[in-house]
Amino acid sequence: MSRRIVGIETEYGITCAPHTSGKPPLDAEAAAAKLFAPIVAKGRSTNVFLPKGGRLYLDVGDHPEYATAECDQVSDLLAQIRAGHDLIADLAAQANRALVAEGIDGTIHIFRNNADSRGNSYGCHENYLIGRHADFHQRVSRLVPFFVTRQIVVGSGYLKLKRGRVSYGFSQRADQTWDAISSASTRSRPIINTRDEPHADAQRFRRMHVIVGDTNVCEAATLAKVEVTLLVLQAAEAGVLPEVELVDPMRAIREVCQDLSGTVKIDVVGHGARTAVEIQRMYLDAITKLNVSYSANQRYALDLWDRGLTAVTTGDTSAVDTELDWAIKKKLLDRQVERGVTYDSMLASRLMLAYHDITAAGLSDTMESRGMMRRITTPSEVEAALTTPPATTRAHLRGRFIAAAEANRRDYSADWTHVRLRDDRGTTLRLDDPYATSDPRVDELIALMPRSVPDMPWC
Repeated sequence: MSRRIVGIETEYGITCAPHTSGKPPLDAEAAAAKLFAPIVAKGRSTNVFLPKGGRLYLDVGDHPEYATAECDQVSDLLAQIRAGHDLIADLAAQANRALVAEGIDGTIHIFRNNADSRGNSYGCHENYLIGRHADFHQRVSRLVPFFVTRQIVVGSGYLKLKRGRVSYGFSQRADQTWDAISSASTRSRPIINTRDEPHADAQRFRRMHVIVGDTNVCEAATLAKVEVTLLVLQAAEAGVLPEVELVDPMRAIREVCQDLSGTVKIDVVGHGARTAVEIQRMYLDAITKLNVSYSANQRYALDLWDRGLTAVTTGDTSAVDTELDWAIKKKLLDRQVERGVTYDSMLASRLMLAYHDITAAGLSDTMESRGMMRRITTPSEVEAALTTPPATTRAHLRGRFIAAAEANRRDYSADWTHVRLRDDRGTTLRLDDPYATSDPRVDELIALMPRSVPDMPWC
């Protein structure tokens, strides 16, 4: 499947920090309610699909979450992710202005990281469309070693407190994973979630739901993560993946996370022990066996992946410290250490939070503008993605329907596979093909909208 639908769901942490010391003026539930107030005022719900094709909602645990529209090009995916971040950041700005007007002594912060100070975890879920096959579990099990070890390239980096000692690791999400493959999502969080929700024609498609990855702040890391994973999936379908099976994936994922030197050995069935770098290079070698012409994004992703593995091997991160999150953050930390700041200090913790903060208090926009973090999207691409869905997937149909319904003040509902006009006819359309960009049924429904509503001069 050379053309593949992909989407990313990002869960955000939220807090309302007091301006002075003391108890937060709003708990997470109240802060989330304040954040979503404009959405509820418009759509009477904290769960909405947007004209740009994506979904914004309040997840379990009071986590704001944005799911991108279906994309078949990584450039569209990056613009969708950035547009989602900008949308939530704007909601936070509105909420903070409301706090000032109400005299509430606090500021709402939104974090695109993966764990809070109490150890609660929230994720960045990758979704890849694959064909429906009877041997699904066997196929995805071949990918487990790749997902266990790719954190050494695209982990977002974090400070871990264990037995009174603070250390720096590759992936915040690694410590929150408890199984390799499972239908559970929170109780026994796996690397690959097998709950069968294809959001498409179930006879043809299945959705591979990867929930082990960190939320990347740097767009270059996100591009590399998705492009290389897409190529690994293509290699799996071509039957050229390496024969690698980990003896204990959960032990491996934690040991790899805490080994910045890349020298820890992982037990591999029938292959003795291998380092994470060696396992990743096995997958890169498999990709070279594909008879494909790489796109510019794929060439960049493979080059960055190779440079990331070299950085782990040599300990020299200078070739990737503007492109890979764990290396960018380590560079920030090392500069603070040179000034006498220790990993276990409050200053170090605040620095890590500021890196992930998407509000005005965050660091990423400034770092991008100063060349300290590589940006891939352009402002015009993101501005377009705020209102316009990708033109090459089903999101185009959903987005057209929602935009028309809102323009004509029609009551409607929508999800990934359905659009429904809530009128006397209760017309519901099922959209099972995620690659479809045209549908005469949608055209007909949109054409009926203006004629079925009386003139309302007060609008």
